[in-house]
Amino acid sequence: MIRARLLSALTAIPAGIWDALHDGSNPFVSHAFLSGLETYGCLRADRGWTPRHLALWDDDQLVAAAPGYLKHNSHGEFVFDHAWAHAYAGHGLDYYPKWLFAVPYSPVTGPRLLARDEAARRALLAAIAYQADGAGLASAHVNFHQESEDALFGEDWLARIDVQYHWSNRGGWRDFDGFLAAMDHKHRKNIRQERARVARAGLSFRRLHGDEASPADLDAIHRFYLQTFGDYGNWPALTRDFIGHLAREMHRNVLIIIAYHREIPVAGALCLRGTDTLYGRYWGADVAVPGLHFETCYYQGIEYCLEHGLARFEPGAQGEHKLARGFLPAFVRSRHRIADPRFRTALREWCAEEVRSVRHHATTLARHGPFREAG
Repeated sequence: MIRARLLSALTAIPAGIWDALHDGSNPFVSHAFLSGLETYGCLRADRGWTPRHLALWDDDQLVAAAPGYLKHNSHGEFVFDHAWAHAYAGHGLDYYPKWLFAVPYSPVTGPRLLARDEAARRALLAAIAYQADGAGLASAHVNFHQESEDALFGEDWLARIDVQYHWSNRGGWRDFDGFLAAMDHKHRKNIRQERARVARAGLSFRRLHGDEASPADLDAIHRFYLQTFGDYGNWPALTRDFIGHLAREMHRNVLIIIAYHREIPVAGALCLRGTDTLYGRYWGADVAVPGLHFETCYYQGIEYCLEHGLARFEPGAQGEHKLARGFLPAFVRSRHRIADPRFRTALREWCAEEVRSVRHHATTLARHGPFREAG
């Protein structure tokens, strides 16, 4: 008999049992990553994040689970529903708390309904609906799920899409020159000029996995992260202890890119690596050098993918400037279950129009890619 349990901490489930529900290709749904966010102070209720994971058990066997959070705001999600919350407030209704199934602060596509088989996955989705209704929640959301999970959602789950910019080794390139050779002259020249400016500034780069990074390297990358968030007036969620935890527990999944000037770290980027994909996450710099952001966050990552045989590089959310640097439009997905039938009806039409608009925009963008031949 299947039983559902709500968990306020992922440590309630042993790591091996949780990780047996996914294939390990996506580091963001690993027990080490998700539990580390909780253990090392990255998730705080006063910032809107309260863990409420859902797990399904068959006797003493875990058969399905989803990382979930009660949210009292919409910060750190990258699927924007502020207008929905305002509409609720305008009618004297509470939109929050809502139940979000996602990876905090990570707009990265990956499995969200972890299960031993499709029947358990469908049971998990039904349990989300049952538990949300029982708790009187206005909505439940599944952000950045895989395309393969789309068919699981029924009509009561509204579909949204957005565009990110992803690199893929579409030409079977063996090195960066081969990648550039597939571009038209203008884009190839611009990238070479950007890289030359950084080299002329006297900057050199190192790419380090977690087990290759020293405490000073981890200090530097966290300092760059704090600086960027401070520059934009945002609250920095990731703690230095969490980054150290990733380096220890997920050391080959962690990639740190550091730029040096006269052996002093002046910029850096923190990435995570899956089985065949590199994920760019955060960056920062002490110096203003033309092209430094592109070199640190994009070109170094592409070189890493080519050297290590990775098929894809997802450098993060937004940014049409990525198109000119070889990152092509890719759709990302989310699903939303709205309890109130009046709002659900209104938002269904709104979401459908948004999907049409996003698809048209992506088609337009794809016509202006940097490669000499579409494909």
